[in-house]
Amino acid sequence: MTSMLPDSLLWIPESIVNTLLEYYDYPHPEKPGEIIEGYDKDHVLRTAKMCAAVAHDLGHNKERVRHYQIACLLHDLGRAGLDQDLFGKIWTWARTQNIPTRPAEWRALHPQTIYEKETEAFWELYQTQLQEQGIKINAWAKEQVEMRLGYARRLSRLLEQVKPKLEKNDIQWSTWMEKVSLYYYYPEKLAEEPDWLRQLGEILVACEQLEAYSNRERGSDYYNRNDESFADAFDYLDSLKEKGQLSAKVLNAVRRLTAQGTFDAILTEARNGHISEKDLSFLRSLNT
Repeated sequence: MTSMLPDSLLWIPESIVNTLLEYYDYPHPEKPGEIIEGYDKDHVLRTAKMCAAVAHDLGHNKERVRHYQIACLLHDLGRAGLDQDLFGKIWTWARTQNIPTRPAEWRALHPQTIYEKETEAFWELYQTQLQEQGIKINAWAKEQVEMRLGYARRLSRLLEQVKPKLEKNDIQWSTWMEKVSLYYYYPEKLAEEPDWLRQLGEILVACEQLEAYSNRERGSDYYNRNDESFADAFDYLDSLKEKGQLSAKVLNAVRRLTAQGTFDAILTEARNGHISEKDLSFLRSLNT
């Protein structure tokens, strides 16, 4: 594969990028003939650009960065088919009830839960309350929960469906790429892996969360968020560093590149085209 122009932050051809993003389109199981367009396409594209920039900055070679960017473009494939209204209703309610939304957090609160059976445990505990919220208890609703609490299982299932398509496009998918994609929800899967691989997982978490905290559309659609704050975004990244999920090296690289303006266009796009002078001043201050 040949890289695109350096200032595009793409390391793979745009035609391949578009092909990968098409995998997020999902046939609606309850409406034959209707396709749910991948909700996360813009998010993963912006994230993948940032991730490649940080990985290259930290010394990873070109071939690894190219494969890494492919993994980043598919890291949210487990949410293909996200039903914006239903997903938002379930998880907005869960947040108001202080219900964990990540597998590790769920198991910390419910240690008796069998590993990767968090989705089933969620339904067993909250089915009645969800019905009271007007949510139908069916397979489609359970998939929306699996998109968070059973993410590894759903991602693996969808990757198996697209791997033959990847091969036809001469795209090699390696096991490490899936482990990197799962690091945010399942940091334990990289616990025994080489440092370079864990670092790629950390970069993805940092860049994905920076984009997500800056994403006006996501904030409005299913986080009940009325405003985006770069300060909140970096406070959250700092909290992940305190938890040990991000290293100082990765976080410093993200801060440095952000301060240099490398991500200005990406973050502006995430904000629906608007970053105030105050915001820009904050971003420039990150390297001080």
